[in-house]
Amino acid sequence: MPANWSEEVHRIMQEQNVGQVAYVPDTGLKHVIELVVADKKMRAVPLTTEEEGVALATGAWLAGQRSVLLLQSSGVGNCINMLGMAIECRIPLLMLVTMRGQWGEFNPWQMPMAQATASVLTAMGVIVQPVERADDVAETFAAAGRLAFNTNRVVAVQVAQRVVGAKEFK
Repeated sequence: MPANWSEEVHRIMQEQNVGQVAYVPDTGLKHVIELVVADKKMRAVPLTTEEEGVALATGAWLAGQRSVLLLQSSGVGNCINMLGMAIECRIPLLMLVTMRGQWGEFNPWQMPMAQATASVLTAMGVIVQPVERADDVAETFAAAGRLAFNTNRVVAVQVAQRVVGAKEFK
């Protein structure tokens, strides 16, 4: 995401008292991750796989902290079983999902999960908030955070690939 959105997302995490941010390294979320890593009031937790972020969110919530999971759409499929636990136990979790396999994609391996991301999350009981325009990222993320943390729900903000830009094969 461009730096201005990243800064707004980071500011919203601060305002909403997020204590832990889990992520699998991703160029689309690079600036957000850098801001979280530099923030001494947040714990940035790099993951080897996305479902670890759901477990981290559960532990954080049990310890009295809010958390956010940053991931790419290709990692959503890795989380499905763990999301069932978070939903059943009413663990609040805010996810920021950047899309691949859409606008300008070069990698055919990204296509299947891109087509299924929203429907798979919805089928599991996750509330999906899509973002198609850059100007809507911060407002949607803030509203999704309030929804997740005030109602103990799992909420995913799904940012379209056109918003974050297509990666290129080099």
